[in-house]
Amino acid sequence: MVGRLYLEHLSDADLGLLAGAPESVGARTDPERIEALIDSPAVFRTLFGTPGRDPLLRGSPFLLFAVLIHRAVRDLGAAAFVEEWVGPRQRVPVFAVGDLREFSTGPLRRLFLAELLASYSHVSSGSVLVQTARGWRRQRFSELDPLRLIELADAVSDAERPAVYRRLGDLSLFMSGIFPDYAAERLVAERQRGRLERALAAADRERAEHHDGIWLLERLGRRAYRVAQQATDRSTAMAGVLAELSENFATARRVLNFLTDRYLFPMRQRWFGAG
Repeated sequence: MVGRLYLEHLSDADLGLLAGAPESVGARTDPERIEALIDSPAVFRTLFGTPGRDPLLRGSPFLLFAVLIHRAVRDLGAAAFVEEWVGPRQRVPVFAVGDLREFSTGPLRRLFLAELLASYSHVSSGSVLVQTARGWRRQRFSELDPLRLIELADAVSDAERPAVYRRLGDLSLFMSGIFPDYAAERLVAERQRGRLERALAAADRERAEHHDGIWLLERLGRRAYRVAQQATDRSTAMAGVLAELSENFATARRVLNFLTDRYLFPMRQRWFGAG
């Protein structure tokens, strides 16, 4: 099943690149071989083995990030410790990496993270028409602004709201995982923290004045994914992934921190243009 989900995102050029790997025999007729090819060291070398060449010139953003996620999972499997992000420009060695390994070995979780990163290679902003008690008005939104997304979630219909919350969870995970320094210090201004607090469930509410943006984003992301999961068909695989992300948001964020420090840091501004 996972292989077919990967195929939905891969372009013809991606499949051509994968077809050049030594392990590729039968891949086009056997979708379940796709993930093994993405995990192939030969494909990693093809995309990343030439210094100075942008891998996005060879493959789509989805293929690029899927390959890097699989590579990071390999690295975690062999790592005795990780350099853990604990604050802006601060890392400490942490020897307990079992939870990172366990989370990242889930095939659907790896697929989700690849989809997440690829989705932020192009982001949207603008305005939509929403109906209010005073008639129709324009509501501005930005996929890189948590407060704008919260405002949009309040303005759209009940049927549309879960999709906005899903994107709010995505933004929380993306910014805290890929741009943690920026997210901790600058994404959420001091004057905006109260508004983010009010967006969280009353049962979860805690005072936040002495916590950084990462702490807020983790709480916001857990809440957003939980709302999105509750509105998702429980029989689908994605409902299970959203539930796991809500329960293990900090672990997912740490996996992305590891991926960023090891592979994304030099190119993330060019690939994402955010933060």
